[in-house]
Amino acid sequence: MRIRAAEAGDAKALAGIVNHYIRETTVSFTEDEKTVLEMALAVKTRDEAGHGFLVAEGDDDLLGYATYGPYRNGSGYRETLEHTVLLRPGAEGNGVGRALMAALEDHARARGVHSLIGGISAENEGGIAFHRRIGFAEVGRVAQAGLKFGRRIDLVLMQKLLSPGGRSL
Repeated sequence: MRIRAAEAGDAKALAGIVNHYIRETTVSFTEDEKTVLEMALAVKTRDEAGHGFLVAEGDDDLLGYATYGPYRNGSGYRETLEHTVLLRPGAEGNGVGRALMAALEDHARARGVHSLIGGISAENEGGIAFHRRIGFAEVGRVAQAGLKFGRRIDLVLMQKLLSPGGRSL
C-alpha cells in the first residue's frame, strides 16, 4: 500500500468509493451520487486551496481516501478543518484508514491546521470507534441532524487537536 496525493485520474475510483456509501449506508447523509467530474473538481479544488486529498493505493486499485476542507465559513475558522475518510468496501481492518489519517494529519499540521473535526453518523459505530482509537474525542452530538432512508439520524462531532498547546479534549 502506498499513500499519495490524489490526482484527477483517480476521480472514477473516488466516485465509486463514495457512491457506495451514498447508495448503501447512512455513513453519509448525502442522497445524490457524485459524478466523476465532481470528484475531479473536488481533488483540484482541495489541491488549489492547499488542503489534503490523499489516496491509499493498492496493487491495482484505490483502497480509500482521506481529505479535509473548510469546517465553517469565516476566517476565524481557518485553523479548524473538517475531514472525511472512506475506504473501499473490504479494505477495512488492514491499517488503511489509520495510514491515511496519519498522513492527512501530518499534511494538516504542516499547513498550520490546529484542529480536525469529523462529523460521523451515529449509526456508524465502526467510524466512531476508529476515530477514538486514533485520538479523536467526541465533542458534541446534533440530534436528528440527518435524514436518510426515512430515518432521522444523529450526527456525532469528533475532534482532534493537532498543534501543541491546545487544551486536552
